[in-house]
Amino acid sequence: MKNIFLIVMSFAIVGTLLSCTEEQQNKVSRLGVTWLEGNYRVTYADGSHVKSWVIEGGKVTSEADKGYYYFWAKINGKKSYVQTPIARTYIEEIQ
Repeated sequence: MKNIFLIVMSFAIVGTLLSCTEEQQNKVSRLGVTWLEGNYRVTYADGSHVKSWVIEGGKVTSEADKGYYYFWAKINGKKSYVQTPIARTYIEEIQ
């Protein structure tokens, strides 16, 4: 009975997402990456301007309503707070 309930709920969630607008789906997908813990390379790319940061054992936080990712990264040996636009930022998990 419990498995049937989970299957029905899964279909309901998928159906709801499919009926959402593209922007609503993007907001939901951004929420899925709100808290990433681990090692990551965060890259901001806008045309020829590309900048990357390595996050070791940290988190990347997003605030979909504001459209930014937030994280702490080492820059020139110092821990710095970084904010990048979600639309132009890529997050890769690294070892």
